[in-house]
Amino acid sequence: MITLGELKPGDQMPSERELMEQFGVGRPAIREAMQALSNIGLLTITHGERAKVLQLSPRSLIGQVDTVAEIMLSTSPDALSHLKDARAFFERGIIRQAAERATAADLQALWDLVALQREALGNAEAFIAADMRFHTRIAAISGNPIFEAVSEAMLGWLKQYHTDLLIWSGKEKLTLAEHGEIVGAIESGDPVAAEQAMERHLARSAALYVHQAG
Repeated sequence: MITLGELKPGDQMPSERELMEQFGVGRPAIREAMQALSNIGLLTITHGERAKVLQLSPRSLIGQVDTVAEIMLSTSPDALSHLKDARAFFERGIIRQAAERATAADLQALWDLVALQREALGNAEAFIAADMRFHTRIAAISGNPIFEAVSEAMLGWLKQYHTDLLIWSGKEKLTLAEHGEIVGAIESGDPVAAEQAMERHLARSAALYVHQAG
């Protein structure tokens, strides 16, 4: 019904009784199906209300693999290494595109995030959150919501492996300097310089993400 467009985002689902009659199954089967649709992000279920159809987005789609990704990363040191490699490959392409497409508004948003991160010096949680927003904002310059969602997802998976190395003297300020260099290269419209700046940043910061055996 959803894939055929009979039920659109925002619509309420028919009642359980109506669905039971339509499909010729019992209440347990309907509830199991509704929960399955909720688990994949097609429905939102609220106690005491009819379930509603959700609008699928790249973010909600990629978010469906969060739990599996976290389990894979927590049980395999190799998986973390592979994720860091994948992120570096992804970001090198994204930064080149950003240098070619960035508008004045994009550049202002990036400088604002660098300033926000500077204000968060000494607050590791806020600093890392601003760091994630900075990289995701670069991905958003592409205009492709899939790139933005992939960036956000990979950073979220990596976050739990961020170690206290960041708060050692000089690490936060070095990150800020590197972010400033990255934005400067984007601002100059030089994709090669931008990629090189990002590559140096990621190579240095890769050591901040460490798999911790249970």
